[in-house]
Amino acid sequence: MNRADRSPLAARPNDDSDANELHDMQLPRLVAPNTLPFRRTIRRTELRQIVPLADTTIYDMERRGEFPRRFNLTARCVVWDLTEVEAWLDARRQASDSSQLKRAPSPDVRQRKRRPVKAKPAS
Repeated sequence: MNRADRSPLAARPNDDSDANELHDMQLPRLVAPNTLPFRRTIRRTELRQIVPLADTTIYDMERRGEFPRRFNLTARCVVWDLTEVEAWLDARRQASDSSQLKRAPSPDVRQRKRRPVKAKPAS
């Protein structure tokens, strides 16, 4: 005897009234509807994989308001909102594509104390 033969629906004759009963039957809800949207948070190790910046750079940018702020889940657990980090990355990409980001100036190699620049021979 297979599993389909043991079900209570298989024992009853198949007619349209059975199909309508099954269609109108309300199934129990396993998960309560969530009124808040799902927000994913990430810890420092995941942030480092997404944003290749040093911790001190991230903290300095947070302090200046240039990077999404972290928040404490507990006294020892610090997280960032993933949607904010992804939005920051998208904004940086758009700013980079439109040349709005200022690039760091090239260092003046003539001011080095070690390995001074050799004077070019006069041709």
